[in-house]
Amino acid sequence: MKAVFDDRQWRHDPKHFMANGAIMPNPEQPRRIEVLKAAAEEAGCAFQPPQDAGLGPIAAVHTPEYLTFLENIYTRWRRIEGAGEEVIPNIHPASRSDGYPKSAVGQAGYHQADTACPIAEGTWKAAYWSAQSAITGADLIAGDERAVYALSRPPGHHAFADLAGGFCFLNNSGIAAERLRAKGFRPAILDVDVHHGNGTQGMFYDRDDVLTVSIHADPARFYPFFWGHAQERGAGRGMGCNLNLPLARGTGDADFLKTLDTALQRVRSFGTDALVIALGLDASIDDPFQGLAVTQDGFARVGAAIAATGLPVLFVQEGGYLSDTLGANLTKTLTGFQEGA
Repeated sequence: MKAVFDDRQWRHDPKHFMANGAIMPNPEQPRRIEVLKAAAEEAGCAFQPPQDAGLGPIAAVHTPEYLTFLENIYTRWRRIEGAGEEVIPNIHPASRSDGYPKSAVGQAGYHQADTACPIAEGTWKAAYWSAQSAITGADLIAGDERAVYALSRPPGHHAFADLAGGFCFLNNSGIAAERLRAKGFRPAILDVDVHHGNGTQGMFYDRDDVLTVSIHADPARFYPFFWGHAQERGAGRGMGCNLNLPLARGTGDADFLKTLDTALQRVRSFGTDALVIALGLDASIDDPFQGLAVTQDGFARVGAAIAATGLPVLFVQEGGYLSDTLGANLTKTLTGFQEGA
């Protein structure tokens, strides 16, 4: 299987993370790259660097206002006397229709949903090349590759068209799906991350040309809280083109795989001819977030079930945090897919 990664993705090294009012180390560490790359290679992946497709494919789903913010906010932030080392919002608008301030502090609040997406000197460059890795993966699929793994880090599925959040800045899976759509495909995004892909849902919610499906821990008591509920089915032309499948905390292999069958049936019903998997590995029983309880064998069966669709598949890395089994979970998923293809 071909795989895509660029070394500039190492440049994002976030320090700040807040949970339940406590400051702690950010879980989205650069060392994830080392673990995931080795695991993909163990599964037989051959890595190549992405091509630079420019901002066009990124701007196809993100607003120019937001991209200007991401590219320039760190430099602007450092001009503030006494500012911290990372761009972290301390105020948010009550409504997205409220005024758009000129202040760097105000714009940070407008474009960053939470404190889990700190922006530092290397963030924009890393996010840009993370997106380019997904774009090149989509181009390889469009060029008749049956399966590609994009090691996109930082991840992307919590990023809306104009809003960062949850470790995410550019929505790599959404960018890849739109790239495939522009090349004549009818793509679906299937998100198996433990957290709901709220940014992806928001990006395509009123559209009927990209299907979005997410399997995740029930957001009633789990991040991202405000999105990912079963009644969210799309709007306007997109009604019925969004499917959320929330699971109880601690759900294990059997029920996860049963839910995956439901998700893949919806993918088939959409007439999908190219499938983007937003590959979160944090549904693992060993993941620090402890949302679901999928085992290594479960990940292998997830890969095999996806392979059974017969569709060309682009795996885009999302979550999955440092644990003793992070690498093994990726190897099992990709190996299960290849053995089931």
